[in-house]
Amino acid sequence: MLWGASLGALELRSDGGQSRLRATFPYGAETELAPGRREVVASRAFADRIEAGEDIHLLAGHDFNRPLASRAAGTLQLIDDDDALRIEATIDNGTSWARDFLAAHGSGLIRGLSPGFRVPPGGEKIERRGAEMVRTVTAAALFELSAVTRPAYPQAQIEARSWETHQDRQPYRGAVHPLNRWRF
Repeated sequence: MLWGASLGALELRSDGGQSRLRATFPYGAETELAPGRREVVASRAFADRIEAGEDIHLLAGHDFNRPLASRAAGTLQLIDDDDALRIEATIDNGTSWARDFLAAHGSGLIRGLSPGFRVPPGGEKIERRGAEMVRTVTAAALFELSAVTRPAYPQAQIEARSWETHQDRQPYRGAVHPLNRWRF
């Protein structure tokens, strides 16, 4: 099953038709996903796909039909360390959904970041704390990160700035069936 949890604040800055987005997803931050259900992502839980150089996308609203950046296109960089997953993305406003995202962010409507990931067998630890269940994700296959309106992990931070145009982009290839994406 593919899992996703929303996080933090998004900040975006534009210049010359292109924006630079920076985000931090802190490991070890616990959040309440639903009453009595809490989740925490352990340090370097996303390391396998990141270290293998797998393609990971930055999307608008978990929609693979609205990509903003990707590793394969050279517009998304991921830095994974013990404290946090940090991303840097270059977003070109050449698509309608990128312009929509930039406008919504500029209006203060989209400020969160949400990872879409799949937890393999043995990649989680579930414990009871009184009446609450706490799930610790220890290993997960990260497929995408999305800009969202309602973050569940308020500790994550996103900042965007504008930069020069990137000429070496490759087109987005492929899509994922909606049932194989994420859960919120």
